[in-house]
Amino acid sequence: MRPSVRLRPIVSSLVVSAVLVVAVAWTTARSAEPAGSGEGAGTGAPVRALVGGRLLDGFGGPPIQDSVVLIEGDRITAVGRQGEIAVPAGAEVISTEGMDVLPGLWDAHVHLMIVGHSDYAHWDATYPDRLRDEIMPAAAEQLLMAGVTSARDLGAPLDDILAVRDAINAGTLPGPTLYVSGPFIQHAPYPGTEAFRWGVDGADDARAKVRRLAEAGVDLIKLIDQDQMTMDEVNAVVDEAHRNDLPVVAHAHRAEEIRRGIAAGVDCFEHTGLGTAPEYPKDVYDLIKGRANSLYWTPTVAPLLLYEETRDNPERLDDPRWKVGLPDDVVADVEQSLVHWDRLGYYQIIPQRSPTVARKFQQLRDSGVVLLIGTDSGVPGVFHSDSTWRELDAWVERFGVAPMDAIRAATYWPATQMGVIDQVGTISEGKKADIIAVRGDVLRHIDRLSDVDLVIKNGERVK
Repeated sequence: MRPSVRLRPIVSSLVVSAVLVVAVAWTTARSAEPAGSGEGAGTGAPVRALVGGRLLDGFGGPPIQDSVVLIEGDRITAVGRQGEIAVPAGAEVISTEGMDVLPGLWDAHVHLMIVGHSDYAHWDATYPDRLRDEIMPAAAEQLLMAGVTSARDLGAPLDDILAVRDAINAGTLPGPTLYVSGPFIQHAPYPGTEAFRWGVDGADDARAKVRRLAEAGVDLIKLIDQDQMTMDEVNAVVDEAHRNDLPVVAHAHRAEEIRRGIAAGVDCFEHTGLGTAPEYPKDVYDLIKGRANSLYWTPTVAPLLLYEETRDNPERLDDPRWKVGLPDDVVADVEQSLVHWDRLGYYQIIPQRSPTVARKFQQLRDSGVVLLIGTDSGVPGVFHSDSTWRELDAWVERFGVAPMDAIRAATYWPATQMGVIDQVGTISEGKKADIIAVRGDVLRHIDRLSDVDLVIKNGERVK
């Protein structure tokens, strides 16, 4: 049967969010009462207080000026204004004066197994034995330092990505909380990619592959090239995933991928897709609109806009933040692969594609689907250290999305899509303390997120 939590219709999540807003208001009013000692509720967990900043709590309402956020252990215990919230004696006070305070960001489409190298064939042949202990941990730390406290990793060798996810969850590796798909599911893996791309041969094999992933403990299923599969195979992948309470994300590069994905009940599509086509065909657009109440979409537009920017200003490639944690030989290899940015095969069609992105992005907005911030981070020239803020900036500055809406697409909505909005995604009482702060006004200058000043994950200050 279909799962009832992770894949509930978006309309239902709106009702839930309304209830949460009421609950937050009630709890905030109560929290104005004397808060007691620095031990909070008496658990003995350390108490921290973020004091003075402007709070954008993720619900989309007016920002809270001169805010106070109390954290006990890994949980938020009170949210309000100075003068309304008593800071317990003995609490660690962290000033956020002059800063905007936000929920930790999500990136809904990353690949920790790659870090910007331009030659996939070379990378896949050279580094498989170094992914778990060197490449993935470095990528995870870079994301966290950029303010990303949660991420969906959509394609990696199964054992490696599960090991890294579990080490992060155990606190032995720094990084965002990961929701991982493991290998792609597709008709046939490309040569040399069998470790992270699993082919299917018939509906029974499709179900068996999904069950194997579910039993291993993945958080979602990634489906690609579904237009090259039989419809029985596509249906089997989606149905078996849903039987195991796993959402399915799917590529939207070609029109038939979208048609088949919608027919099968895919939960979230990735990329704007359709190459140089000026817009989605009418029948595809009508299908998208028909699923608007239960469909999410991760457009990943920033990589399509990055080519000309980096070609014309390669100084971006000298930013030391994308090198953090990577061995020197890996850094040198990536740098060498990007010497002739204008010759990269990955980007040759981009000058023809990029002018069509605005129209397709607008169609998705108009259709009523919920859009998520995701970046394809790790693909050629797209670094984990700067990919997420660039996606937010593109939405706001190039496509006219209101900054608050863009921020919610990187906080509230990804948490809702993954069924964890009761745990993260907003700054509110009872939720995990995943919080960032940045100096300046992100509602006027979204690119302030390029340099996050404060990162708190699970109640611990990591930056």
